[in-house]
Order: sequence, then structure tokens, then C-alpha cells
Amino acid sequence: MTATAVIGANWGDEGKGKITDYLSGKADFVVRFQGGNNAGHTVINDYGKFALHLLPSGVFYPNVVNILGPGVAVNISAFLSERDELISRGVPEPKLMISDRAQVVMPYHIRFDEYEERRLGDRKFGSTKVGIAPFYADKYLKLGIQVADLFEEDRLRSRLEASLAAKNILLKYLYGRPVLSTKELLPELLKEGKQIRPFVRDVTEVLHTALKDEKRILLEGQLGALRDPDHGVYPYPTSSSPLAGFASVGAGVPTWSIRRIVAVVKAYSSCVGAGPFVTELFDEAANELRRRGGDAGEYGATTGRPRRVGWLDMVATRYGCRVQGATEIALTNLDVLSYLDEIPICKAYWINGKDTDTFPVSALLDRAKPVWEKMPGWKGDISRIRRFDDLPLAARRYVKRIEELIDLPVRLISVGPKRDAIMVRDCFI
Repeated sequence: MTATAVIGANWGDEGKGKITDYLSGKADFVVRFQGGNNAGHTVINDYGKFALHLLPSGVFYPNVVNILGPGVAVNISAFLSERDELISRGVPEPKLMISDRAQVVMPYHIRFDEYEERRLGDRKFGSTKVGIAPFYADKYLKLGIQVADLFEEDRLRSRLEASLAAKNILLKYLYGRPVLSTKELLPELLKEGKQIRPFVRDVTEVLHTALKDEKRILLEGQLGALRDPDHGVYPYPTSSSPLAGFASVGAGVPTWSIRRIVAVVKAYSSCVGAGPFVTELFDEAANELRRRGGDAGEYGATTGRPRRVGWLDMVATRYGCRVQGATEIALTNLDVLSYLDEIPICKAYWINGKDTDTFPVSALLDRAKPVWEKMPGWKGDISRIRRFDDLPLAARRYVKRIEELIDLPVRLISVGPKRDAIMVRDCFI
């Protein structure tokens, strides 16, 4: 059996949570492979509306094993509180595993995130301030703390001392803050280790066995292609790779196993955070689209910040699908556009006096202006439609134009926030 990756084609906020929740109904394992609790996936089902931040989106199915892979930034208190909230709201206790090789978000990562954004002032990157950039910096500086370290007190103490040596210099002289000591951090970390020990596994072994036993695995990405550190809009990316190509590393499955890559694309564009956004809308046009966007409007599931919104950017979307290696598209929020007489699509950029349909490097992106194509709207409620052929002609033409511009099939179409508000084309799920 092979694995399916569900990933974002744009800046994040595409609706991956709903698509993963939908596909989880026929999965055995759902695996988060990167990021931490710095972004959220909104899921609406029979239990209510939930904003998941760290837990995989398969937690609402009692038969699904939900895994935090070795590439995930594990905030232990966030993991425990999110799990407790699900159970308190009537969700059956989910099956959860945490990789013993995953690393832990430390209290000082969160502090450094806050201090650095404050120091940068107007030059800040729009961090969610939950410690993700300092976490990954430590990981690649070889100063991180693995989950398995929490069960070895002497090793944990040694790892903390190595990490704090340089950090205390920064705290004292760059940020003007009190220094930290191993003594104050160690007891809480040992306590958290005991709390999560029942969930800790060698998940690489678990998943390789699952593939051998022909189990169905879903790999869930966070954010989207344009937030990738190498292929995204630099210097405004996240700190880990949200690409399907990283999923084998961050989950611990072989590269050959990932055969289906579902790129989630919103029927218009949105993003949270700083950086160039070519099709961005402002004023009342933005407010109207934001108000209509999904069940609770376009506001970040983690930060609550208003999302920046704009018309569909096909230059960015085609590029995002390409670097993701997408095999198909899941289109979300098509119903949101039902109020429009006419729907603009950005089919190219105007840069340095000429059109291009190639997504440029970040140094040129600030100069880009959208080249628009206008399509007729359908002006009617489509939220109850479940067959593609039953959609208004204008809605079908909008979907087919997206397919033409990206050169990929749109297999799934979401027309509302609830789990069943999805239509499947050429179903092979």
C-alpha cells in the first residue's frame, strides 16, 4: 500500500484540515510530518467546530492512529491541552503516537521568538510567537532536545547546559533579559516526559510495518508551498519544509511510498503573515470576501488575525503545485464566490514591462502586478450540491479553467464548511 500526502499549494490556510478530515475516513494512519502548533487546521464535523494546531486531523476517527513524526516541533503542553479539549467535548479518545526522535519546543524557544519579533519592530516577519524559528534553529545547530532525551535525566541536563551556554549571552547582552538555568528548567521537563511517555513510539518502525501490511497512510502538511524555506517567498517562510518531498523525512516513510499528492487550493487566495501578495484586495472588497470566507470568515485558526485575501493567483498556484509534485487538486471554498457577478483570476504577472506566467524569485516579486482574466459568476447557493454536473455552468467553467491553467485535475471540490459538503470527480478514493 502507498501513502497519500495532503499539502498546501499556496501560503497555507487553503483548507487542508477539512480535506485531511474527509480523507481520514478511509485511512489507518494520519501523520503530521513538519511544523508545530504555529498554524491551525479548522475541522467541522458532528462533534462541533475545532481548530487543531498540533494534533493530526484524523483524531475524530476512533480507528485512525494519529502520529507526530520526527520532523514535528512538539510543544508538550499544547499537545496535552489539545488532547484534553477534544475529550472534554465528547470526542472519543484518539489514538496518538509521538516519535521518540521528534524534538521538543522549549520554554526559551517561545521567549526568544517573542524577544526577536519585538527587537525587529517594523522589520518583523509576522511570527506566531510560539517558538518555531528558534526551535528549528536549535535543531540544525545540534542544540535541540529529542523526546527520548526526556527519559534520561543526565543526558537531558547535559543537553540543556550545552544549549543555554550561548543563549544566556544573547539574553543578557542582546535582549537585556534574565538568564536561564538548567536547575529551573529540568524538573518541568522531566514531569512532561512522564506525561507523554505513554504516547512515545518508534514511529518509523510502526509506519514501515504499516506499509508492509498494506495499511493506508495519510501524510498531513502544515502551511503551503510558498512558505517553504527554499522554494517559497524568502525571507517570509516558515522554518520547516511543507513540501510533499519532505514528508518522507519528516514522517519516516520511504520516498517510494508517496504516490498520491493532493494539493489543496482555495477558490480565491488568502494568507496570514508578512510578505508580497500580488492579488491582495483592500478596503471593502477585502472585507466582503473575508466575511464570507468559510464558516467563520477568514481569520487565522491559531492567531485569530484577519487573513489577507485576494482573487485566485494562478501564477503562484501553478508554481506551488509544481514544487509540491502534485498529482491532483482539492479545491475548497468554491461556495464563497457565489455572491459575485464576475470573478477575476490572475493568469500572469506584469514585471519589468512584460507578462510572465512564471513565478519569480523573491527579489522580483514586489514589482509584480496581476494580469487579470474575468470569468462570469453564478450568483446562487451551491452549498447543497454534491455532483459536479449539477453545478451551474459558470461554476463548472471556473473549475475547468483552473485545471487548464495548472494542468492538473481537480478531483475534490468543497462547497461548504461541513464534512459532507464535498463532491468527488472521477472518484478513486
